[in-house]
Amino acid sequence: MSVPKPDFFIDIFLNPGELYFSDRETRIRTILGSCVAITLWNPRYQIGGMCHYMLPGNRRKDRGGELDGRYADDAMMMFMKELAKTGTRPMDYEVKIFGGGDQFPNQKTNSVISVPDNNIAIGRELLNYYGFTIKAEHLGGTGHRNVIFDLWSGHVWMKHVEKELE
Repeated sequence: MSVPKPDFFIDIFLNPGELYFSDRETRIRTILGSCVAITLWNPRYQIGGMCHYMLPGNRRKDRGGELDGRYADDAMMMFMKELAKTGTRPMDYEVKIFGGGDQFPNQKTNSVISVPDNNIAIGRELLNYYGFTIKAEHLGGTGHRNVIFDLWSGHVWMKHVEKELE
C-alpha cells in the first residue's frame, strides 16, 4: 500500500550522537560510517524515530544521570522514554538497523576491539533486551551509508558506498 507524502514535512539531519522521535510529517536522514542507526516506526500511529550512536556503552559514571545518544545503551534508554510518553510498546514497532562499516579496511591491526563490530553486536543485543524485533538490517562491510527514513510511510532508503580495498 502506497502512503502519500504529506504536503509539508520537516527534514531532520541527525549528527552522530543524536536521536529524533516524531510524527508522520517528518523525514530523518543521516550518514553512517562505523556508527549505527536504528529506526523505529509505529504503523498504527505513524510515529517513530532514529538514533545515530557512535559507541556501544557509556562507561562514564560522572554524568549525573544525563543520557548521551553517542552511546548505544543511552540511545536505547532515550527511545524507551519516547515510547513511555506515547504509551506504546516495543512490539508495536517495525525496527531496522544500519551501519557498522569498517572505515579502515586496509589497516592491519592486532586489536581485538573492532568499533564497527561492537556497535553492531550491542545494537542487536539491546533491541532484543528491550523486546524489539528487527524487521530489516544492512550492517558491516566497508565504507559508509546514507540513510533516509520517512515517518509517514515507514520506508527507509539506504545507499551503501563501499571502500575499495588496496
